Amino acid sequence: MLDGLRLAVRAMVYAVLGGAALIAIATVVSVLGPMAAIDLYTPAVAAWWTVFTAVAVQGVPFLLLGTVVSAAIGAFVPERVFTRLLPRNQALAVPIAGAAGVVLPGCECASVPVASSLMRRGVAPAAALAFLLSAPAINPVVLVATSIAFPNQPKMVLARLVASLATAVVMGWLWARFGREEWLRLPKRSQAAASSPTGVKAFVAGLQHDFLHAGGFLVLGAAAAATFNIAVPRSVLDIFTGSSWLSLLLLALLAVVLCVCSEADAFVAASLSGFSPAAKLAFMVVGPMVDLKLIALQAGTFGRAFAFRFSSTTWLVAVVSSTLVGWWLL
Repeated sequence: MLDGLRLAVRAMVYAVLGGAALIAIATVVSVLGPMAAIDLYTPAVAAWWTVFTAVAVQGVPFLLLGTVVSAAIGAFVPERVFTRLLPRNQALAVPIAGAAGVVLPGCECASVPVASSLMRRGVAPAAALAFLLSAPAINPVVLVATSIAFPNQPKMVLARLVASLATAVVMGWLWARFGREEWLRLPKRSQAAASSPTGVKAFVAGLQHDFLHAGGFLVLGAAAAATFNIAVPRSVLDIFTGSSWLSLLLLALLAVVLCVCSEADAFVAASLSGFSPAAKLAFMVVGPMVDLKLIALQAGTFGRAFAFRFSSTTWLVAVVSSTLVGWWLL
């Protein structure tokens, strides 16, 4: 028992130190990168380094949180716990799982490994996917940040909660009705149980695998976000602010590209003074559910076929939900 506790503590220390090391490396690179860009007379490279570092650094701590929760679920939580808590009827399990997203104060980086672990432990994919979408969008940290970014505007907080939860539940129901097993790449539960260790050893193995695996796709998504961010001129954005519909679609697309963490996206949305409240709402609803780094994480965890179908459909549902809720509340 004592040896197991020591092993678990050692794994946690290694994980924290590994996350701190990644942040330190990214910070150093962010300093040296712009300097090298200046020496090479390429200001665009300096901007690329800045965006890349911002996305990676803000994502690593929450990715670490998600992998720790994922490993703990896989190692210590019996499968029967989830089958007892969630109804067998997927139509009822989806809204309950979506509402359960409030218990994880993290961003989208954390939700992917947790959802993967839930599926491996026997939770229906529709319910796990609803949790994946709702957790980074409706947790207390995000809602408090939204209330601070939009002072004296409680309707904006309520609109974000309603639109995000509605999107997560609708996507869960859509997967339950139309999703196919071959689209979702997951290990068989029987194979995983037969070949995987249990207890503390399973926690250590799961933590190492999930953190390294998801961390690589986080870096890939951050690089893609930085590339798109510097490729679109700012003058192009000003063209769309005159139309409420075009501005809503633009911010919904911009949320995918910028990859702003869900704890910080409300402040970015509030700074976009030229856009309508509904467009700002779309930015905050789409971002935690569909962005480049999240698509990369989903592709690495569940497969490219799933990531393409699920992300594109989620984007459409999130835009419709933001439009309807914005029209109703804002």
